[in-house]
Amino acid sequence: MLHVNADDLGRTEKITDRIMACHRHGRIHSASLMVFMNDSERAAALAREHGLSLGLHLNFTQELTGRTVSGKLGGQHRRIAAYLKARKANQILFNPFLCKAFDYVFRAQWDEFSRLLGKAPARIDGHHHMHLCMNMLLHNGIPEGLKVRRNFTFRRGEKNLINRYYRHLVDAWLSRKYKITDSFYSIAPIEWERLNELILLSRNSHVEVMVHPGVDAEFYFLTSDPGQAFSSGRFLPKWFHTIK
Repeated sequence: MLHVNADDLGRTEKITDRIMACHRHGRIHSASLMVFMNDSERAAALAREHGLSLGLHLNFTQELTGRTVSGKLGGQHRRIAAYLKARKANQILFNPFLCKAFDYVFRAQWDEFSRLLGKAPARIDGHHHMHLCMNMLLHNGIPEGLKVRRNFTFRRGEKNLINRYYRHLVDAWLSRKYKITDSFYSIAPIEWERLNELILLSRNSHVEVMVHPGVDAEFYFLTSDPGQAFSSGRFLPKWFHTIK
């Protein structure tokens, strides 16, 4: 099974409109909503109106641009963002001094999604995949049994052994508490051979493919004839090669 999910719904009006266009033409199967952003409320309303399935796109690094962001929420969010963006290693280190900040920001986003959609999230992923930072992995705030995005799936040689082993351990831990797919990829790079390999893989397993319609190349591919074939689980035509 191939599942195409569009990230960043609600981040800006342009991104929302592109994601909704992809949905109307059957090029995506779901989207992930960013809350407390400029276009979050309109995006949620459009998704409800047009029947687009949404998950919560947890955001710990992108500035909150919505009008309803309180001073406390903005301050706690900035503390987390500063820590996570200070150095890459901080993503895999547990910071005991930020436990309350993570809990507050997570709960605020969970409650805002519930308010906008009229129901709690059934699926969670993260902006820049920060839902898998160590403070969230050890947080225990995400209810068991939800669908949670796993790590990227890499082939042998694409990442070093330690990197792949760490991701394997995290995914194994996630699978014991949550529902995860068999593999997870970004649609980029958009290459004929690679995308057809994902289609073939999805014939016998559950494959999630992340797309960002806010990125021109990805949006133009999704709205093309090869994009329609891909989202429908059909092999791309031989004349298609690569979009840069």
